[in-house]
Amino acid sequence: MTVDRDEVAALLPLPPATFHILLALLDEDRHGYAIIQDVEERTGGELRMSAGTLYRSIARMVEQGLISEVAKRRPDDDDARRRYYRLTALGNAVARAEMGRLSDLVRLARQRGLTPGTT
Repeated sequence: MTVDRDEVAALLPLPPATFHILLALLDEDRHGYAIIQDVEERTGGELRMSAGTLYRSIARMVEQGLISEVAKRRPDDDDARRRYYRLTALGNAVARAEMGRLSDLVRLARQRGLTPGTT
């Protein structure tokens, strides 16, 4: 599937919660609580996403086409009420574009002599 560059660009910059959700879904389908756990673990507890923030973000991201709800559930699902989400091709392209945008921003800051922890 070809992703339209203009469609990707129109979604940038991403809110931090959106980027973290996309990162959580890069390697596997996850339900909401598993996304919250992944974000917290990956950030060393620095970012703790509330359920409200998560589900508002998920609703918007589904509407934007960044993620989709998985229709076919895994047979080992422990709770039928859980909804699983998957990254779409658009979501993958947007995550990559945001990573590039952030990388460029860090590169520009370093060129200006800015380093972490300095005042």
